[in-house]
Formats: sequence, C-alpha cells, structure tokens
Amino acid sequence: MRNILKRLWKDENGATAIEYGLIAGLISIVIAISAPGIGASLTTVFATIATKMAAAAGT
Repeated sequence: MRNILKRLWKDENGATAIEYGLIAGLISIVIAISAPGIGASLTTVFATIATKMAAAAGT
C-alpha cells in the first residue's frame, strides 16, 4: 500500500493537464474581458475610414 501511495505522489501527469487547463482558462478570461474594448475601438476606426472614403469620393 505504501508503494502505491509513493507512486501516486510522484505521478505528475494529471498535474500537467490541470496546469494547461488553468492557463487556457486564464487566457479565455483575459480575451473575454478585453473583447468589448477592442470591439469599440474597431468600430471607431472603421467609422473614421468610412467617413474619409466618402469625403474622398465626393459624396
């Protein structure tokens, strides 16, 4: 029984999977938090481009 517990204690395969899961979770949280701000910025950029293109076309 003691040998089994020692092997389980030294086994790091599950720990690696959990670490990758935590990293992926943190990355997705950062993306979810920053996405609305990036979307608003892109809307402003494209509106400015559309205005300047309309002015250059003379409409």
